[in-house]
Amino acid sequence: MRAIYASDPQQSRGRLFDEGGSAHRSAFQRDRDRIIHSSAWRRLKHKTQVFVEHEGDYFRTRMTHSIEVGQVARTIAGVLGLDIDLTEAVALAHDLGHTPFGHTGEDALDACMADFGGFDHNAQAVKIVTSLERHYADFDGLNLTWETLEGIAKHNGPVTGDLPVALAEYNARHDLELHTYASAEAQVAALADDIAYNNHDLDDGLRAGLFTVEDICALPIVGRCFAEVDAKYPDLDAERRRYEALRRVFGVMVEDVLVESRGRLGDSGAKSAQDIRDLGAPVIRFSDALFADLKVIRAFLFENMYRHWSVRRMRRKAAKIVEEIFGIFMDDPGMLPPEWEQAAQGDRAQRARVIADYLAGMTDRFALQEHAKLTDMNLKS
Repeated sequence: MRAIYASDPQQSRGRLFDEGGSAHRSAFQRDRDRIIHSSAWRRLKHKTQVFVEHEGDYFRTRMTHSIEVGQVARTIAGVLGLDIDLTEAVALAHDLGHTPFGHTGEDALDACMADFGGFDHNAQAVKIVTSLERHYADFDGLNLTWETLEGIAKHNGPVTGDLPVALAEYNARHDLELHTYASAEAQVAALADDIAYNNHDLDDGLRAGLFTVEDICALPIVGRCFAEVDAKYPDLDAERRRYEALRRVFGVMVEDVLVESRGRLGDSGAKSAQDIRDLGAPVIRFSDALFADLKVIRAFLFENMYRHWSVRRMRRKAAKIVEEIFGIFMDDPGMLPPEWEQAAQGDRAQRARVIADYLAGMTDRFALQEHAKLTDMNLKS
């Protein structure tokens, strides 16, 4: 049953370019479908999460991560009586703006863009779905509803202060009310992201041999889940044991969000989706106790996964690739593909933003290939 504070597609604020309705899909269903059919979505298949895309078939990519986030988000939204399609649309789109090589690539590109307004992947996702996707005859972008755009822009909370250039440019045309919190649906997508990466980074780290089961059994939540599995299945093989335990970790996080958020929603007095935005605080939350446990887990992962020597080597190489590609194109934009070179005409700030758009859209594989072509001294390459 739809909750009174859920977003209603029939009451959507609409699209920047009016298209009329669909006889078969709600406005939010159309948004989700357009995201799935976009070029940017397909590229997520070959963009890294933590490990570079070619390092192993079992490690998460941005696409598999986003699918997992969508699954968790749908579950939570359904239990809380929220609009499942809007929640899933935001969840699937939340990483569209990521560069190749994960947060390493984003940090490197942000440094390259320091004199030109910086780079932010959430703002880039908005730019992709409002401008850079160019398949439709009547408009650039995907022409998503206001609610989905709002969720992509501010699912992590209000966006205040100096806005990223891409976000500021679009917001001037189509006010997303960046000073408020987003809908409950978008807040669910943000928490689903946290749940997914907390769980799968443990799994991927174990698969990569960066730490052991014994190491993570010392962590809150995780150790308890392994103990439950061992008590119920004392002779389980190592792979099944790991899977059974980590899916329980997943369940603990989801259940905690449901219990905490039900209470906050009930106490909020909200009677509409707009009331949720106007509360001045998020309503979809982990409990304080679980959030404290997750901070311990994240600290462990930061030290033992993200700062592992093998990952640091990869990150250093990845940052250098991004920096060198950016520098080469800034020095000689004539080396860009023709359509990008044409767009880069203008002052240095314009050139830098176009190069950032081009570079951010690259997959890991394409960035590696492009870097090799630009730096290989073999004239036959």
